[in-house]
Amino acid sequence: MTSTMMSSVRIPVPGSPHTAAAGDSSPDGSESDRQSCIVGTLLMPRETPVGLLTIHSATATPARFYTNFADYAVTRGLAVLTYDVRGVAASGPAREHTRLRMRDWMQQDANAVSAWAANEFPELPKVALGHSLGGHALLLGNAAEDLHGIVTVGTSRAALHDINPLAERLRVGLILRVLGPLISPLVGYAPGRRLGLGEDIPTAAMLEWGRWVRMSEYFFDDPTLGASTRMARLRTPVLAIGTSDDNWASPAQVDALLDHARLAEVERRTFSPQELEVSRIGHHGLLRRSVAKRAWPEIISWLLERLPQN
Repeated sequence: MTSTMMSSVRIPVPGSPHTAAAGDSSPDGSESDRQSCIVGTLLMPRETPVGLLTIHSATATPARFYTNFADYAVTRGLAVLTYDVRGVAASGPAREHTRLRMRDWMQQDANAVSAWAANEFPELPKVALGHSLGGHALLLGNAAEDLHGIVTVGTSRAALHDINPLAERLRVGLILRVLGPLISPLVGYAPGRRLGLGEDIPTAAMLEWGRWVRMSEYFFDDPTLGASTRMARLRTPVLAIGTSDDNWASPAQVDALLDHARLAEVERRTFSPQELEVSRIGHHGLLRRSVAKRAWPEIISWLLERLPQN
């Protein structure tokens, strides 16, 4: 087993006008500087790494959730960078980033992390894994310029009408269309923990998420994002992974998203509970060691095969 060296890193986010709430910045700029940084964790093998894998998290999912998967990737020779977007977990608190939108995470945060990695490790070839929202960021071309391969997990056209079964659709609709938009402006952030979404998130992110899920084609129907054009330009090879029992990202939803990829070479892979010999996988299970350790060798092998030396 390869030994792992772990260190915490702070990554600046330049040009982030939606970072702080009104009145949060101090006269000397210290508050603004603090709020414009992302907290990440770098895991390194003791031997020279063969490449750098960056993991882009799902909405309201802390970077620490991916530690076991990152540890496994290190045993295969990769350096791994995980991070929390601003306003979530270690890069929070959400109430101090109230104006940050989901698009700011996908564009500003993902690109800042990519730029930091390129500067710190110019000699290492880069690959990335995006879980749900993290996959959206990559497929829209963010943080993807120098990548040799992208794996997406549970990344789909995330419109509310696609969520099944009906009970889950009603629950998610209640949270994203009613409770979240009502509560968030009152308390200054979206209480994701109390709402059953995971970590707390900024108010603007909740409101934008709630707006996108109401659209038939999710953010592809938002003309201010230009998602269709951006995804159509992507050329990085993609392995799009899903599960047969993901209520939030069914195989059909994943395919609907990938229809917008015009130039990239895309491979599809769907895991089932029967194949992994577990009772359920769901939206997060493929990144849990207890659920998906049988799937990880295939995922990491695909990434390693994309590296130039292979």
